Amino acid sequence: MELTSPTATVEETEALAEAAAELPHIWKSQPLSDPLESLSLLQKSLFFAELSDIAYYTNDVVVKLAELIGMPRVRYFESDGSQAYLFSNECDAVIVFRGTEADDWNDIKADLNALSAVAETVGRVHRGFKQEVDDLWPQLEEELVNNAKTLWMTGHSLGGAMATICAGRCKLSHIESEPAGLFTYGSPRVGNKRYVNYYKLDHYRWVNNNDIVTRTPPPWFGYRHTGKLMYFNARGNLKRLNGWALTADRWRGTFRGLLKLRLDPLTDHLQTAYIDQINELVEAEKEGEDVLAKADPLLKRVIHRVKSR
Repeated sequence: MELTSPTATVEETEALAEAAAELPHIWKSQPLSDPLESLSLLQKSLFFAELSDIAYYTNDVVVKLAELIGMPRVRYFESDGSQAYLFSNECDAVIVFRGTEADDWNDIKADLNALSAVAETVGRVHRGFKQEVDDLWPQLEEELVNNAKTLWMTGHSLGGAMATICAGRCKLSHIESEPAGLFTYGSPRVGNKRYVNYYKLDHYRWVNNNDIVTRTPPPWFGYRHTGKLMYFNARGNLKRLNGWALTADRWRGTFRGLLKLRLDPLTDHLQTAYIDQINELVEAEKEGEDVLAKADPLLKRVIHRVKSR
């Protein structure tokens, strides 16, 4: 469903700017003036995090917010409760999958349907997440057949899982448009080891400390994560942790949450928490701080290799 026209009149743009203060989301990212590829990794991460957040709003609000940030064309896709947006301008096209809505039974059913199904490639994938993508794929495929713009995919929670599956499907489809990058936030595991290792994508998987959704479905069901882990520790710093260090950090986050009378596994899943913490990194980067090197020199080298491909 086309929600906007590619261009807006001067009067419409001025009216939108005046109404911006009343909108439920205040952009931390800067309005786009150049292709997304020109942004730093952290700037792109913030931009896609905010797009993933506004996807939860109603269509009229989404259109207004997209216009403000430099994505004047918006298309909305819906099928049997599965939802996604395509935001685009002259250079880029971004598909954003809407995450779980607490009052949407279709989303809840998809999350709970943790049995695996045979994937299009190899291995097995979460049946509920795959069905969500299957519902939307005919519409998305038709839209992307003639896409000549740089394509990106993103999503939060269930939306992150859907974006992961759809990005892999694009690489296997007859369409020429393949994602230049995949950015997910608070995403659950989507498939088994054979599935997640089969295709290679520039995937940055953001995890906020105790975010409970990122630990589901459990690994003893055979599910694994994919992508380059971008982990916020209990203090809100970007760090590379694993093993016992990761476990200790999660306990630290749980204890801090209890002191503040909050359930850390739930509050850490909020997309606004991801946005606020990534924005702090972007601001530090603007001040000249090498945030990625400070987080982990190895992570910086990995990202450098990705950029130099």
